[in-house]
Amino acid sequence: MKRILLLLALFISITTQAQTVRVAAAGNLRYIMDEIKAKYAIKSPKTKIDVVLGASGALVQQISNGASFDFFMAADKSFPDKLKQMGLASGEVKTYAFGKLVLWSKTLDVSKGLDILLDKSVARIAIAKPDVAPYGARAIQCLKSSGLYEKVKHKLVYADNIAQAAQYATTGNTEVGFLAYALVLAPDMKDMGKTFMIDMKSYKPVEQACVLIKGWERNPEASKFMKFILSAECKPIFLKYGFIVP
Repeated sequence: MKRILLLLALFISITTQAQTVRVAAAGNLRYIMDEIKAKYAIKSPKTKIDVVLGASGALVQQISNGASFDFFMAADKSFPDKLKQMGLASGEVKTYAFGKLVLWSKTLDVSKGLDILLDKSVARIAIAKPDVAPYGARAIQCLKSSGLYEKVKHKLVYADNIAQAAQYATTGNTEVGFLAYALVLAPDMKDMGKTFMIDMKSYKPVEQACVLIKGWERNPEASKFMKFILSAECKPIFLKYGFIVP
């Protein structure tokens, strides 16, 4: 009888563990993931979705160092592709949305476009680190294609990820910021400042993609959650935050 109880306890422990999906997600998905989690809770009430947000490059580094994740949602397809090359991902890399880059300010009228960056009123420009954050890399591409990079590079203030770049811009640490449109449309920002939509031809498309992390087979719920992310049920959420949905 004692052995049966121990086996039952072990089964319950394994089952409970399998119902927690650990997700590494790009910083611009902060509010989107809250809504997706709420929607998935209705569909699968016994499943817990744990989300860790960060710069895609930094999350790749964590995963390569052994961080325990089941599923990766990057801000650029190159990062899950890299995990595949490293043998750390399983299955196909799937694109779930295309993001947009914007220039945003809490205090200045940025509606006239990028030329405002040359104004004396702009001393600091928030940007995510381009080596780890796709939106930071796209901002650099935009500045170079417009011929402004050399003129304003001394004003750039680098944040660890796009969410931190938004924090710099909203708290007044910088006058303006290159941000992900999804964050600008979030409840705590959409009525706070002014936005200028960057011409998408001036930077490489922000193809946001996802992949299962190797070892997810021990947690089949991860595959179900990925299918949910890619399903028609989630499309309205991505559209709400300004994404282009495949």
